[in-house]
Amino acid sequence: MPVAHPRLHLIIGLHALAGFLEVRPDIPTPDGVIVHHFIPRADDADMRAGIEHLAALLGTPVDSDGGHVTTSLTFGPVEYRAVAILSAARARYAAHDSYRGCVTPDTH
Repeated sequence: MPVAHPRLHLIIGLHALAGFLEVRPDIPTPDGVIVHHFIPRADDADMRAGIEHLAALLGTPVDSDGGHVTTSLTFGPVEYRAVAILSAARARYAAHDSYRGCVTPDTH
């Protein structure tokens, strides 16, 4: 069944997965699941504001570490995590990734 709205599509998919796992105890499951929401790329202040807004809605603290700003809410082993990747972290990743394919490790 096609679903017009991506949010509804995700919710339907999560319910379907839960129902499937409930009736199929022979299917292994992970110890936990993280559902990520990435704040759309913008200037750092706007991205931080997006996380702070979600944290207020969720009633959760804001965490900053290594250029990532996050907030999350857990439901047992299931976590909803919102992430903003700030410009400095994106620049570090781009610099690191610029060497991809340029170096071949010695396999001896």
